[in-house]
Amino acid sequence: MLMRFQLLWPVLATLLLPLIVSWFVYPTHLPPGFGEFPPQFVAQAPGFNLIYFILVAIGAVWISCMMLIPQKMGFKGGTPAPAADRKPLPWWFYAGLVVNLFFWWLMWSHSMAFGDLVYWSFTPLWWGFVFVLDGIVYQRNNGSSLVSKQPVLMALAGVVSIGGWAYFEFYDYFVLANWFYPDSAAAPWSKTVLTIEFLLTYSTVTPVILEWYCLLLTFPKLVARYKNGPVWNLNGNYLIAIGALLIGLMVLYPYPLFWVVWIGPFAVMTGVLLRLNIWNPFTDIAKGDWSAGLLIGMASLLNGFFWEFWNFGSHHFVAEPVTNPNYWVYNIPYVDVIHLFSEMPLLGYFGYIPFGVLVWQVFIWCGKLFGFNTDIKLFPSS
Repeated sequence: MLMRFQLLWPVLATLLLPLIVSWFVYPTHLPPGFGEFPPQFVAQAPGFNLIYFILVAIGAVWISCMMLIPQKMGFKGGTPAPAADRKPLPWWFYAGLVVNLFFWWLMWSHSMAFGDLVYWSFTPLWWGFVFVLDGIVYQRNNGSSLVSKQPVLMALAGVVSIGGWAYFEFYDYFVLANWFYPDSAAAPWSKTVLTIEFLLTYSTVTPVILEWYCLLLTFPKLVARYKNGPVWNLNGNYLIAIGALLIGLMVLYPYPLFWVVWIGPFAVMTGVLLRLNIWNPFTDIAKGDWSAGLLIGMASLLNGFFWEFWNFGSHHFVAEPVTNPNYWVYNIPYVDVIHLFSEMPLLGYFGYIPFGVLVWQVFIWCGKLFGFNTDIKLFPSS
């Protein structure tokens, strides 16, 4: 019981904090658009700012160097584990591929040949992709994957993902909708059905990031690159305090501190797990092993390209009729420039890196809170 209380109170406090600050900041005591689901456009964010762009770019260059040239960033590396034997691709790879390709076509073509099914394309497209990735992991890891070895963990990841994305999207209201869903009213649904459909889409976030992570683990040389690196021994209490302070300030200054939406919850969740000695990627970073942290961030970044690519294509290649209620647009201050077949600005992609860590940490946190195992144990089959 004490453990659950210690898990809960910092997270609940940082959910209440922006509401408390908003009470004193806004005449209506809440930010404009708060509670409208899914989030909608609030106000045009400030335009390009070179100084801000350079500052964010410095952070992007640093994390890029950590991933691309770790030996120049203080990593000695380690001895790669032996590569696993290969297996034939499993049946669910092909089933997932068929589902993914069909709903990709349906979402981008806006075809009404199957009636209202087109409005539901997002979730099956992404679950199909999850099974494609899992099939590749199975093939590369001698028959060991989340679906083949830990199907319960995969199912739980889908359930947790719904709450996890809702937790993250809650903070979007306090940065005045850095992302919003302009076509959510396009589907011929009631508000209840729309809400259910959006919650179903949320179920895909955690599973797909974990699948990418498992896929990256099948490259032993990649994993070994991030061993024996800088030692960061972070204090959980300080991280909770810093995260909470940033979240509070974010409400006061939503445009200058828009980036806190990616960092504040991340700091709080990291702090909670470290404070209670619960394993998370920063547990290993304290020993110089960055492989889990960088690979889960890389997993999220890689998937981010697919998120943005499929999102962009669902709106820009065929204009009418509007059939993707889940299509999103960004309204990011100061750095909303350089768009490459994507609504996401170039520097925005780097937000996916801490987001990936946060997704995993929320999953670990939920496992400890509700008493289920979240350990990913994909040892190659003998």
